[in-house]
Amino acid sequence: MAGLTLASLALASLALGGCAASAEEPVQLAAAPRAESGFGDFLATVRAEALRKGIRPETLDAALADVKHIDRVIELDRKQPEFTLRFAEYRDRIVSDTRVEEGRRKLAENRALLAEIEKRYGVQPRFVVALWGIETNFGKNTGGMPVVSSLATLAYDGRRSKYFRTELMNALTILDQGHIQPAAMIGSWAGAMGQCQFMPSTFLNFAVDWDGDGKRNVWTNRADALASAANYLAGEGWRGDQTWGRAVRLPKDFDAGLFGLETRKTLKEWNDLGVRSGDGKPLPVRDLQASVVLAEPGKGTAAFLVYDNFRTIMKWNRSTFFALSVGHLADRIGGQ
Repeated sequence: MAGLTLASLALASLALGGCAASAEEPVQLAAAPRAESGFGDFLATVRAEALRKGIRPETLDAALADVKHIDRVIELDRKQPEFTLRFAEYRDRIVSDTRVEEGRRKLAENRALLAEIEKRYGVQPRFVVALWGIETNFGKNTGGMPVVSSLATLAYDGRRSKYFRTELMNALTILDQGHIQPAAMIGSWAGAMGQCQFMPSTFLNFAVDWDGDGKRNVWTNRADALASAANYLAGEGWRGDQTWGRAVRLPKDFDAGLFGLETRKTLKEWNDLGVRSGDGKPLPVRDLQASVVLAEPGKGTAAFLVYDNFRTIMKWNRSTFFALSVGHLADRIGGQ
């Protein structure tokens, strides 16, 4: 998801073996002594703002009754691990053989559902399954934090209070719409929720009620979650007639000034410049615009020719490592 929306807040946690939520354990919600009085006053302003926005009093009674300041959320926000893995290490952890095999099973088990989702949104099933696998290990690790308390803690903190206060209001809106009960609104320490790890704003914009039961349930309803992921990609410009990109070989005299998403050329133009497929063959003959990116800075590192779908994955999570790994996992799940 774009920017802070989704797992990008905890990319280093992803690099260590799963989604941001996978490293979390449910925590005891003890109020921090230093925050007790001020936090209570803060919640009163939240309630007043929410009432002005039209959120029902009974919703706020239920949603804010047990909200606590969680010190652990602030610790995680302050002490995110430094991201130092090389791309090959990151990819091997994220795109493990175990994950590939489970991804293939999930693709087979949900083939009919994913085919219908593809028909509606134009997103190939292997990409939906890949994101599902990377974000929450196919729905098994969706987080252990109460979302309202997490967002309230971060909004009160002050470092990014405006952003998280907006997300807190969005979370209260979701509760007011009846999609989930407050006690069941669980997610990551930063407020990302459900099997696709949507921030509340992204939920409101893209979550889908696939089964028509009146609730957009990305927490426990697999169909809603997968359709929501596809709807997000489609809404951000996904092209169902294209893939994400491919590994390429570069000529020794390749101009380093051509690296990056800012430079777009046709496949023919790249081919004329000596760029070749990973197996050394000429690039495909298609009328596509593409860019050459490096997995990480430095001469001799892995190079990839990427298309617009790669850019869409980067909107989900603004990390080259993440986007390359999604593409790689999707290809392996699809048997490529």
